[in-house]
Amino acid sequence: MTARLSIFPLPGTILFPGLQLPLHVFEERYRALVGDALVRDRRIAMIQPQRAFEGAPLYSIGCVGRIGEIEALEDGRYNLILEGEKRFRVVRELDVTTPFRQVEGELIEDDADEVLSHAQRGGFEREAREFADSQGYNVDWDSVERLDDQSLINGVSQIAPFDPASKQALLEAGTLSERCELLVQLMQFFGRSDPTEEITTLQ
Repeated sequence: MTARLSIFPLPGTILFPGLQLPLHVFEERYRALVGDALVRDRRIAMIQPQRAFEGAPLYSIGCVGRIGEIEALEDGRYNLILEGEKRFRVVRELDVTTPFRQVEGELIEDDADEVLSHAQRGGFEREAREFADSQGYNVDWDSVERLDDQSLINGVSQIAPFDPASKQALLEAGTLSERCELLVQLMQFFGRSDPTEEITTLQ
């Protein structure tokens, strides 16, 4: 199924189904985007541009979100919470007269019931603990252990401090299991100490 989607192309920002994304909207064209969404279906499609310049090509996969909480400020800006609904694949960009970009998008039906194996979940949590320790993060691991697999893997994918291309790869992963495996690889890569620091220490 395809749909006409108004997009918010924001580098480094990823939204996953079932998760929330706080946004502060101040640019005039995106204030117009929010206003348009409010009078239609309250939906905005988040997607990353491939490069950080006006009109840059888009990555192929994004996520449609629905405006939940919203605060309209006196000067026309908005503070809002976008609630992730479905991923989408860009079919084509549309020629529009609106100040914001629009695409025809194919909505992706993810398996909301997919779960990880016991071994995969355990391996991920061990790697996540090592990564958090290496980065100096303070994590409530009791709360983490109570999360279901979807919330855990998608949540870490959305907030992890990886580069935009890595976060995009996580969003594009076809299954929860594939996303989990990629997350582990990324945490191992980004969590490694700097080899030059090790050499300096040895000397």
